[in-house]
Parts: sequence; structure tokens; C-alpha cells
Amino acid sequence: MAKDYYKILGVGRNASQEEIKKAFRRLAHQHHPDKTGGDEKKFKEINEAYQVLSDSQKRSQYDQFGQTFEQAQAGGGFSGFEGFRDFSDFTDAFRQGGRGGVEFDFSNFGDFSDVFSDFFGMGRTRKKPRVSRNIEVDLTLNLKEVAQGAERVIELYKNVNCSRCGGSGAEPGSLVKTCPTCKGQGQIYQVRSTILGQIRTTSTCPECLGSGKLAEKKCSICRGEGAVKEIKKVKINIPGGVDEGQVIRLTGEGEAGPKGSPAGDLYVNVHLEPHPLFSRRGADIYTKKVINIIQAALGDKIEVETLYGSVKLAIPEGTQSGEKFRLRSKGLPKLRGFGRGDEIVEIIVKTPKNLTKKQKELLRELEESL
Repeated sequence: MAKDYYKILGVGRNASQEEIKKAFRRLAHQHHPDKTGGDEKKFKEINEAYQVLSDSQKRSQYDQFGQTFEQAQAGGGFSGFEGFRDFSDFTDAFRQGGRGGVEFDFSNFGDFSDVFSDFFGMGRTRKKPRVSRNIEVDLTLNLKEVAQGAERVIELYKNVNCSRCGGSGAEPGSLVKTCPTCKGQGQIYQVRSTILGQIRTTSTCPECLGSGKLAEKKCSICRGEGAVKEIKKVKINIPGGVDEGQVIRLTGEGEAGPKGSPAGDLYVNVHLEPHPLFSRRGADIYTKKVINIIQAALGDKIEVETLYGSVKLAIPEGTQSGEKFRLRSKGLPKLRGFGRGDEIVEIIVKTPKNLTKKQKELLRELEESL
């Protein structure tokens, strides 16, 4: 049964890409298998839905084919095929460069280009690297960490290379031989007769899982898989100046692949804690400082908090409420540039309340003299 990806992410069919992204992040954070109460099956389902709906072409195909999207993807996922009664109609249209102005897009059709290369005598043998699963985590930082950079260590329960066999899947000392099924290629080939002639297809060898080698005796720890589940500590260096929604990629820190194949990557989604004093706009930070009417009228030197400690700010005579002063280089590091932004201080003049009779008289005298 085809899956309703919109329902999985909890968004409508007219949802924007930003809404889809927000829904994915929220659900992925909720169901991540590394979290207490996480659900690996649900997490994979959410990720599958996001991979389709976040890609405009795949989403268009999904919207078009509906319940038959999975079959369309398996069949190559190209546009312009609908409306043909059988494969001969398609081949006629292909020879004529399209039917009724339809253009064919084979960009997402997997190995279809190799199939046509083989048909026209240009076949070649390629061993594709096996791709392992990436890991995505959320990391929340405060503004001081963003200002100064930070180092975080997180724990992940993930596949790592087996320490006994080093990821080969073979028991130490046992003989490793070439896979007899694929002859060391890691792939098996099949030749099929079609209306276009004989077409060769390739698939991963089911015997050696694409490694091209077989162990005479499987590793006693990982049972020949080359990877085991363990808790692994990963150090994350946070550069100064990162912003909400940015992603840090750690190559090779994802799930280890079977039998020594390349590991996936770790993607760290950055989030920022709200700060009680400061707000952020790019590399600049903004804050407010309250002074009394005497300080505003006569001028003063006041103490202002920054992300790097307190500094003195000179308030000139006659300062009005709402005026802003700039503290150079007291903002955040510029992630794609040099130096730091500034801190902008907005002055709020506090009007006194519950004045005494004497204070009121003095203010009236002041008013008369102005």
C-alpha cells in the first residue's frame, strides 16, 4: 500500500517547503531513535516522506501518480510516460523525440542511462560505492556559545566498525576469498530480452552484499556484518557566529556501513536559546538599557552588559528615550567574513512616579526656566 507522505508529516498538500521542513524537524526530533522514547521505524518513515516532499521533482511525481508513486519510482520516475497504452507506444514516442511535445526526463531514472548505453554497445562496468545511513541530531546553543564558539560532546547509539574484525566481517586469521557469485565485482548482471533488444541490468550481489569478498569464517562478534551497535562519543566543534537553522556536517560520523563500506555523515541542526537581555539580527545584537530622567538630562556614564563582560557607555546630555548607541565589535563573529558585529543599545528614559510635593515643585521650577 502506498504511503500518504503528507499525512506522515502532518501537513496539507499545499504546504510550502518551509512548512514541510519545520514539520520534518519537529517530528524527527520527537522520534529520533537516539532519544528516550524514540521510534526508529517512525523516524525512517518520516525521513522517507521528507526525502520525497522536499524535492520538487519527486513531490510532483508523487502528486501526479498518487497511489502508484512507488511503482513509478521503481519504474524509473520519469515524466511524460502517462497516457501510453504499452511499451511500444513509449518507444515510438522516444524515437520521435517525444509525444505531443512531451519531453522525457531521465535524471532520476537510476541506471536507465546505463541500460541504453549497453543497448547501443557502450556498456561499461561500474562498481558503485555503497551508501550508509546518515544521522541527524539537534543541538541547542546559547548566545555566549555562539559568540565564543563551543565544543560539545554527544553520545550516539549507532553502528560502528567491529573492533574484532576491523569491519571486514571475517574472523581474524581466517581466509578471505573472492565471492564466487559476482567474481569479486560486488554486482551481478542479468540480460533480458525486451522490445528494444537485449538489455543488461545490474544489482548488488546478495551473497557478499557488494564487497566482492567472502570470509571463510565469519567474525564471532559481528556475525560477518562488519559493524556492531555501540554507544559512541562524538566531539562537535561549533564555530563562532552560527545561526538558527544552520547545519554542521561531520563527515564519516554517521552509521558505519557493512563490511567496511564508507560510513555515513552526521548532520547537526543548530538551534538557539532565547536570551533574557539580547536579541540577534545577523552578527549584531540588540539590548535595552533603562536610565532615569536626571541621567538623560545631565548625561552620565552607565554600565552596559555585553556578551564579553560589562563596559562603560557615555550618555550625553539631553539624551531622548529611544535613542540608540553602538558598541563596536561587541556583537557576534561574522561566520562568512572577518571581525564581529556590533551591540546596539537602545536607551529607555524612565519617567518617575509618586513624586513628593517638593519634587513636583522643583520640576515646575525647571519647566518655567526652560
